[in-house]
Amino acid sequence: MSDEQKQHRDESSTGSQAQFFESVLRCVADGVFTVDNDWKITSFNRAAERITGVSAERAIGKKCCDVFHANICEKGCAIRQSLDTGQEVIDQPARILNQRGKSIPISISTAVLHGEDGILLGAVETFRDLGMIEQLRREIQSRYTFEDIIGKSEAFQKIFAILPDIASSESTVLIEGPSGSGKELLARAIHNLSPRGKQPYVVVNCGTLPANLFESELFGYMKGAFTDAKADKKGRIALADGGTVFFDEIGDLPTETQVKLLRLLQERQYEPLGGVKPLPANVRIVAATNRDLSDLVSRGQFRDDLYFRLAVVRLTVPPLVERRQDIPYLIDHFIQRFNAKRGKQIQGVTPEVMEILMRHTFPGNARELENIIEYGFVLCHNRFIEIRHLPEDLKPDEEPVTRTARGDSVSRLQQSEAHTIQIALSRNQGHQGHTAEDLRISRTTLWRKLQKYDINPEDYKVPH
Repeated sequence: MSDEQKQHRDESSTGSQAQFFESVLRCVADGVFTVDNDWKITSFNRAAERITGVSAERAIGKKCCDVFHANICEKGCAIRQSLDTGQEVIDQPARILNQRGKSIPISISTAVLHGEDGILLGAVETFRDLGMIEQLRREIQSRYTFEDIIGKSEAFQKIFAILPDIASSESTVLIEGPSGSGKELLARAIHNLSPRGKQPYVVVNCGTLPANLFESELFGYMKGAFTDAKADKKGRIALADGGTVFFDEIGDLPTETQVKLLRLLQERQYEPLGGVKPLPANVRIVAATNRDLSDLVSRGQFRDDLYFRLAVVRLTVPPLVERRQDIPYLIDHFIQRFNAKRGKQIQGVTPEVMEILMRHTFPGNARELENIIEYGFVLCHNRFIEIRHLPEDLKPDEEPVTRTARGDSVSRLQQSEAHTIQIALSRNQGHQGHTAEDLRISRTTLWRKLQKYDINPEDYKVPH
């Protein structure tokens, strides 16, 4: 073969390869573009046109920052990072402005481009539109979030339904539930949603306040009331004037101080130590306890008249082990919170970690789960929290084996199938017909698999 024929063959091969790659780029759903060493766009696929609203004809030849207007263009540019280090950037979050000025969340990956001779030609960037995912996340959050309280479980959905009415009233509220279950969040939500929401919110921790200081801390004192009272001091009631006083762990309140709180609730008045006339108590009382007050009443450790004054409205927060449906939503909530605090971009936990957390008993409730996620943030430098990032007492001795409620072992493939079914049920709010259509299987097959994996569709229905 002559040199001329070889050159013609090589040119034809190069042209065919270019046409092939151009066809591939036209079909992919992710946006793809390339830049030269002057940051000017040299190619721009159809998905990039669709996501940005800018045609390839207009984009090619312009600098990428003039097309995307991304929040990382000036600082944190992914292409610059790849060109400076020669390393790939994978799934870096960013936001761009489309042609209509709308902010769009995207995920970016970049790599450098070299010619056959090793000369640097520029860089390539792929980006994925995360707008639908963000919208779905907002819809889920609006459905299962109230103030800072996260809950898909029926128990929390019932609380969410009545919380605005409770907040708008002036009634005293007693919140019962184990430590770490979210009682404090409920108390704060009641205050924030009430007509007193812009006024002070004062916390009294009954478990740590000594009995001999309770009266002076709560009601304050006047100058000269006792030896060290060299000036008037306002108590918690005065500091909360017009707002809410939250008595945390009121079951720990000493017996001798319970009568003083009872008088406050009955008369809506109080007297500072050393005072000569009662003052009006313009506050709302919300109390919480991790103890069974009715049991304490029966044993004579808590005044029955105070209990009935406190329990005008009772809210019961179940332990996390009784509302496992809330665990994935709480995990997502904590991850977003720690991402904002730590400046990280962790996307979630691995399926193996989710399985461990879904099976854990959580004696410390939601607070324990938050601590586990925070621990994972300390050790995790990847996109997902893995088993190796968990506290030692949560790590399995050997590779975890999934089992159904009947104790049947489930293979990794079956575990993946069960997880897919659960996601589809959640997407279709527990409707079996729609879920079967979504999975492209018959309702009979779906029913059989639900039985096999002990999945209850009722757990995925949204309470009305």
